[in-house]
Order: sequence, then structure tokens, then C-alpha cells
Amino acid sequence: MIIAVDFDGTCVKHRYPMVGEDVDGAVSVLKELVRKGHKIILYTMRSGDTLDNAISWFIDNDIELWGINRNPEQLGRFLSSKVLADLYIDDSALGIPLFKPENDRAYVDWNGVRNLLIARNII
Repeated sequence: MIIAVDFDGTCVKHRYPMVGEDVDGAVSVLKELVRKGHKIILYTMRSGDTLDNAISWFIDNDIELWGINRNPEQLGRFLSSKVLADLYIDDSALGIPLFKPENDRAYVDWNGVRNLLIARNII
């Protein structure tokens, strides 16, 4: 399965242009997805140095990326800029479980995401 994953508010807490602190559970669930053979695409609005910082986060956490803001198999098949994926994990996606701190922006609840992935036999 190809899974497009947002960065800010999903893997790390919102602190753009800096890299925020890790969202609890993000690293372990992403690693589990890769171990199960799923392909992860970093799908973010970041560019330039801020994109490089996001990519470094994945490298530092030993999470293999299959694509960065594009699906490698999509090239030449479609003219759309939308990344082709089977699943999108994003703090803005309808139905994604979120933590909503009182004085901060909401971010992904990876324990809830993990439960959804288990229920759908993805992990």
C-alpha cells in the first residue's frame, strides 16, 4: 500500500518553519508500516531548506521514504500534481484522530491512527 504522510501537525507538532517535537507514536507507527512493506511518501507543503529539514527527520528516525511530494510510479502517467496514494495521513484529513491541546494547534493522535490501521488489516 502507498501511504502519503503529511509532516507538520502529523509527524511533528506545528512549529513551522522549525521542526517541532515528535508527535507521540509517529515514529513507531511509521516504522511498523515500512516493516510491513508499505511505501511512505512524504507529502508536505515544505520546500527548500524546510523540506530538507523534514527529510532529515525521517533519516534521523530511520524511516525509509519511497517518495517525496510525488509518487515515483506516477511520473509520466498523470499530469496532475496530486500525489497518487492509497491512504493519506494528515492532520487536516477528515476522520484522522487528533489531539487538541488547549493552547496549541491540533496534531495527529497516532495511537488512534494505529487502531484504525489495525482495524483495516493494514498493520
